Amino acid sequence: MPRITYIEHDGTRHDVHVSAGRTVMEGAVNNRIPGIDGDCGGACACATCHVYVSPEWRAKIPPAGDLELRMLAFAQDRDGDSRLSCQITVTPELDGLVVRMPESQY
Repeated sequence: MPRITYIEHDGTRHDVHVSAGRTVMEGAVNNRIPGIDGDCGGACACATCHVYVSPEWRAKIPPAGDLELRMLAFAQDRDGDSRLSCQITVTPELDGLVVRMPESQY
């Protein structure tokens, strides 16, 4: 089972195993990781699961689609590493993925 590291804005790390086929957001919600709310339940209808994915992982994750990009427009503190964690499906290749959370979700 792939291991995902979630890093809160204050630097607190949470290393959890997430089943392949689940999303990074589901991994956070199911493991009660603070900082990822997932208010829409993963429907890509909000931006409360906003994370930062470092450049070295981008090639292993499919690019954001149009709907995700529109929802990211609502994300607070968006930058070039911003993604919605509900749109990142965990695969064995993502073992070791590290995502960082913004200071707050909007």
